[in-house]
Amino acid sequence: MTLNVSTPKVSLMAEVPEDLYNALQVYLDANPAWSQHRVFCAALSLFLMQSNQGDSQRAAAKGRRDVNRIYLDALFDYTI
Repeated sequence: MTLNVSTPKVSLMAEVPEDLYNALQVYLDANPAWSQHRVFCAALSLFLMQSNQGDSQRAAAKGRRDVNRIYLDALFDYTI
């Protein structure tokens, strides 16, 4: 599941602590290949991968694969 123009997207609005936002801006300024969108996709998908323990249903397996793919796509900058 590569994120591209045809992939459905949902906009999120989230409040984050100012220190976290400032750290993100410093990181983005120092790493121009990364965008806020890419960072959030990588961070959220990594969180979901790490917290998805003990989920053994077959239907959930596809969801896990999709989350894993989004994480790898964000990490390696594949058409984000």
